[in-house]
Amino acid sequence: MKLYVIVPLCVLFTITQQISLSENCVCEFAQSEKSFPHDKLERVQGAALDCNSNLMPQKIIKLESLLLGLDRRLPVLEKDVSMLEKEDDGELYGVLSLYVIENEMTEINELIDKLNSTSLEQERVTAATTQQLQDLREEMQELETFDTMQVVKRQQANQRLKRDLQQCKNGLHPTHQPTEPPHGNCPYGQFLNISEPRVYTAGEYPGSYKYGAWGRDPKPEAGKESWYWRVILTSSNRYAHYVRFYSTLSSLIIGVSVPGNVQISPSNPTTNTIQGPNNVLYGGALYYNCYNKDAVCRFNLTSKIVTTLHLPKGTRYNAKGNFCNLEECYQCTDLDLATDESGIWVVYTTTQDFGNLVLSKVEEGEPPKLGQTWHTSVYKQAVTNTFMACGVLYATRYVNQEVEEIFYSFNPVTGQERFNVGIFMKKLAPNIQALNYSPVDQMLHAYCDSYMVSYKVQFELLDN
Repeated sequence: MKLYVIVPLCVLFTITQQISLSENCVCEFAQSEKSFPHDKLERVQGAALDCNSNLMPQKIIKLESLLLGLDRRLPVLEKDVSMLEKEDDGELYGVLSLYVIENEMTEINELIDKLNSTSLEQERVTAATTQQLQDLREEMQELETFDTMQVVKRQQANQRLKRDLQQCKNGLHPTHQPTEPPHGNCPYGQFLNISEPRVYTAGEYPGSYKYGAWGRDPKPEAGKESWYWRVILTSSNRYAHYVRFYSTLSSLIIGVSVPGNVQISPSNPTTNTIQGPNNVLYGGALYYNCYNKDAVCRFNLTSKIVTTLHLPKGTRYNAKGNFCNLEECYQCTDLDLATDESGIWVVYTTTQDFGNLVLSKVEEGEPPKLGQTWHTSVYKQAVTNTFMACGVLYATRYVNQEVEEIFYSFNPVTGQERFNVGIFMKKLAPNIQALNYSPVDQMLHAYCDSYMVSYKVQFELLDN
């Protein structure tokens, strides 16, 4: 005789146990539910990743950058046309003015063409992404039917409760403003925050030349007020031998270099070669780390003469005092030149300072001279970049591939250091090789893995 015993194991399985007189045991499992479609879940996860890549902020900011360039270029064209109408003499002046306007129209048309193609691409991506999201929604709803124990629903309910609890806590304890760093004699007030990225462009070399710098001259020569400059380290991501100019922001965005390159040396690397990405332009001269020297070079764009400012004995150079993140150091970043409302500065380190940041004022001249020097307690290789704004030194550190933090400030006037500034920058590329603050328009220009990105510095006016 055989005895059959049926034992319910769970809602999904039924076990049938058979016991024979010969003491042989046979177990039969009968699954009462459909098998979970793991292959479909993997397809949904892959589609979600594709959807996220289509919605990257770089693509949106690229469109905004083109619009900004066009917005700044049209008033210039309108002004030139108005001037021609008032002062056309029918002779040489009129011919030259028409030539200038023709060139401006050509660049504006190129900008509009790029804007149109980018807009069409965005429309196509938007339509495709919308359909993809609808498909994902339907597939996820189908997958939820396999959740017989309602685990997903409970998780969603928990997330709603956590969100409501957080809102309740925020209501009882209002969020405070981020810690405000000290300030010098700044006409704008205290450095409070920075904006989302305003400009994002690769220029004429998308994806090439990872190291470089760009920005504006805070003290431009007459007629060059709207110019932008760019230094590209074309040799081993270490060296450059020319500085490139763009007549307007829109020219830089679309990658049209007019008036073009100004050559410093005939080749790389050699005497007067630019070493490292941390360069600035001020008063019609480029300041940079001299090739193979613990010195600052000043290249006069008009006379083409290079003069040298030697730094204190023991200054680390040739990649011995680089900026670093947690995983790597940025090569040839020993010297960091900076500009602000008060002029030119240089950040470096020495053996006497045991690798801590040193800040010196650079006095203009041919040759330039080293002004007052300050010593800080922040270790240079714990910093990814520095910049000056309104007489205050700021330092950044790497948080992750999407975020950089302005964590440190030093006020030379008061000697006060702060390590809890807590201003976060949204990055559009993992690394920032150079940061330049422009006192002309209070923009922070970043060179990020071959891309040029800018942020608006936000100040808070103080009550008198």
